[in-house]
Amino acid sequence: MKGRYQGGMRKCNIAMMLMVWVFLSLCTIIEFKVEARALSSLDREIEARLKLLNKPAVKSIKSEDGDIIDCVSIYKQPAFDHPALKNHTIKMMPDFTFESQNSITVDVFNASSEVFQLWQKSGSCPDKTIPIRRIRKEDLLRVESLDRFGQKPMEVFVNSTYTTNLNSSNSNETNDEVNLKNRSDAYLMTYAHHFNGAEANINVWNPRVDKPEDFTTAQMWLKAGFGRDNFESVESGWTVNPKLYGDHSTRIFAYWTKDTYRSTGCFDLTCSGFVQTNKDIVLGGAIGPISYYGQQQFELNYGIFLDHDSKWWLKIRRNIPIGYWPPELFSNLKLSSTMVEWGGQVFSYEVKDKHPHTETQMGSGGAADGRFGNACYMSGVRIRDDSLKLKYPEYINTHAAEPYCYNTLNDAKYGQDPVLYFGGAGRKPPYCP
Repeated sequence: MKGRYQGGMRKCNIAMMLMVWVFLSLCTIIEFKVEARALSSLDREIEARLKLLNKPAVKSIKSEDGDIIDCVSIYKQPAFDHPALKNHTIKMMPDFTFESQNSITVDVFNASSEVFQLWQKSGSCPDKTIPIRRIRKEDLLRVESLDRFGQKPMEVFVNSTYTTNLNSSNSNETNDEVNLKNRSDAYLMTYAHHFNGAEANINVWNPRVDKPEDFTTAQMWLKAGFGRDNFESVESGWTVNPKLYGDHSTRIFAYWTKDTYRSTGCFDLTCSGFVQTNKDIVLGGAIGPISYYGQQQFELNYGIFLDHDSKWWLKIRRNIPIGYWPPELFSNLKLSSTMVEWGGQVFSYEVKDKHPHTETQMGSGGAADGRFGNACYMSGVRIRDDSLKLKYPEYINTHAAEPYCYNTLNDAKYGQDPVLYFGGAGRKPPYCP
C-alpha cells in the first residue's frame, strides 16, 4: 500500500514538473515572439528613417576613415523636405564677396591653414551634386529617440548671474545669463542691434571626450531673439561627437535652431533646412591635420554672413561658400543677428554641480593661459555691421560657466590683433573635482 502511494506521488510530481516545464516554455516562446515583433517594428522604423535621411546617390565614395560619402543631386538634398522650402529656388552664390579691400586678415602665428577633409583623398563628387555623409543603422541605434536624431539634447535653463569684463570700458558689470544645466561653455561675445556677419580662424585640435553621450565644440554662434532662453541661432566650427558620428574624429559641423534647441534644427544635413551648394565639402566630415602641443598649429577660417535675400551663408577658408540657411527657417534672424559668440562648449550630464565632473576636454584640453601651442585659440575675430566692413567688435565680454574647469583669455596686447584662448581639461582635482 505504501509503495503504491509513493509511486503515485512520484508520477504526480513528474506530471507537475512537465506541466511547469510546458508553461515556462510557452511563456518563453510568447516572450520571444513579442520581443521579435518589437524588434521587427524598430527595424522597420529605422529602415524608414534611413530611407528618408539617405537620398539616392549619383555616386558613392568610401573614405579611408570609414565614412561613406554619397554624391546626391543638388535638387534632391534633404533641405527640400522642409515644408517651407518645397518651391525653393537654389541660389548658387551669395550676392556679395566674402573678402574686400576693407577686410582685415591678420596672420598672428604663421599657423597652417592647409586643413582638408579625409574623404577628398578618395574621390570627388560630380557637378550639380553635393556630398552627404551616409547615415547608417548603427548611428540611429545610438540615440534615445529617432525623432531627435541629429539634434542637440534639449536643455533646462536656469537663470543666474555672472560677472564679465567689458574690455572697451575696462570695468566690471553684472549681466543676466542663462545657466544651461548640461552645457559648460567658455567664449567671447558681443552685443549690438544689428550684425550681418562674423568670422574667425579656429585652431584645430582633437580633444578627448570622456562619456559616450558627451560632445565638445570649438565654434561661433550668431543669435537673435527675445532673451537668453528664447533665441534663434546659426552656428559652425568643429566638434568631437562620438554619439552622433560614431567615432572620436574632429569634424566640421553646421547647426541651426529656431527655438533654443527644443524641437527645430540639427547638425549638418541630418534634417531639412540648410541648403548646400558646394560639391567639395562634407558637413560632418572629418578634418586634418590637427594641432599637437608644442608642434605645428593648424587652423581653419569660418564665416557666416547675411546676404540681401536674408540668407545666412556659411563659408570656410575666407572665400569658399558651403551653402546657406534660408530665411524661411527663422523669424528674428531674417533681419540680423544681435549677438555673436566665439569659443567652446562641452555637453555632458556631469558638468556644473555634478561630482565627479566629466573629463571631456574643451579646445586643446589645455587651459587658456597656456596660450599658443598649448591652448586652443581663435584669431582674426571679426564682425560685420551696417558699414559692411569686417572689424573687431567694439564692445566685448568674456564668459566661462566653470572657470576652474574651462576658461577664457582674451589676449589683447596694445598694437596687436587680439587673440582669444579658451578650453580646459574638465575634471582636474582639486580645482575641478
